[in-house]
Amino acid sequence: MPWKGVTVSEQRENFLRDHQLNYYAVTDLAERYSISRKTAYKWIDRYHEHGKEGLADQSRRPHSCPWQTEERISEALIKLRQAHPGWGSGKLLDVLQRRHPRWDLPARSTVAQILKNHGLVRERRRHRREHPGCPASVTREPNDIWAADYKGQFRLGNGAYCFPQTVSDLHTRFLLGCDGHQSVDGEKTKAHFIRLFLEYGLPQRIRTDNGVPFASNALARLSSLSVWWIKLGIYPELIEPGHPEQNGIHERMHRTLKQGTTHPPGRSMKQQQEKFDGFRKEYNEERPHEALGMKRPAEIYCPSRRQIPTRVGTYDYPRHMIVRRVSRCGTIRMFGNQFFVSQTLNEEYMALEAVDEGIYDMYFCFYLIGRYELKTSKISGIISKVPVSVSKAEGPDAVSPMSPD
Repeated sequence: MPWKGVTVSEQRENFLRDHQLNYYAVTDLAERYSISRKTAYKWIDRYHEHGKEGLADQSRRPHSCPWQTEERISEALIKLRQAHPGWGSGKLLDVLQRRHPRWDLPARSTVAQILKNHGLVRERRRHRREHPGCPASVTREPNDIWAADYKGQFRLGNGAYCFPQTVSDLHTRFLLGCDGHQSVDGEKTKAHFIRLFLEYGLPQRIRTDNGVPFASNALARLSSLSVWWIKLGIYPELIEPGHPEQNGIHERMHRTLKQGTTHPPGRSMKQQQEKFDGFRKEYNEERPHEALGMKRPAEIYCPSRRQIPTRVGTYDYPRHMIVRRVSRCGTIRMFGNQFFVSQTLNEEYMALEAVDEGIYDMYFCFYLIGRYELKTSKISGIISKVPVSVSKAEGPDAVSPMSPD
């Protein structure tokens, strides 16, 4: 037979039932039920005053709160907000301070909470783009996958910040470049990659995190930099947010870079860049790597056969696709409907491929960026893991599309 559980309220009822029998003194009952005499008398008084309902737990909320906002102040804030829906807590407080200089007004955070409690704050919609997950591609030869990232900033001897922008080849651990920037700058990053492409050629993929300038919150997380890579025939590959271990080879290099170039840092950006250049030469040509069988990266790495083109030609989509040009506002027109796609693709050509009745996959060059549903006129974000095989671009100097791995 299972044990029967006894609740707290049942214990209190048993205690009062025994008390009404007058067989035991209050002190003995308190000891029998393992409570204090003060608690015993409290429940006896409550039972006499409220009956059986008095045995229930009462609210522990204090009767008064000295720091609670006065009712008149809350009402004034609500009326002022209703009259001016676009005003924030700072403006509301400033107006009330001028009207009632003697009032003890609350903090801005308290005002924001008051407005929220009365339904006067509209929640902002945050666009969360889907992510393909952990990169599944593996490297088989040099220039299959490059890794790029901004190493954490640090202060130079003159007090200025330095943001090292690094690029390495994951197959050979060859450190292609380490460029010190004064800030995370998209234009300087692109200029750095142009120098690397001219010297080492083009990789098949570039693996990065989801930060700027490598990614954005636009459709398919495309940024102006990744759009440029796609036009060059390079597949932008993103690791999952908050998982730097998915780019562990490059992150491990950062640890060695920090030890070799920032203790102590250079006095100026020029001196720090000299430290970076010296470290890169030592890392590539002198330092043996256990992962490479104690070889040097320079002994294994070779430049890519794919050279950066002198002109990026127009991408030639297959004939069965519907080609549209993205406007300067980031929109396209489809079957009489105009809808927003992405401002990162302004004045670029994209294509739609029918995959089902009223459902179209959206491509920029070989890169799948989303899916459009004609019935709802909505786009769902999809990031391609494997590039599609389409026909090559036109022109002798144009970029050929990357073939699937």
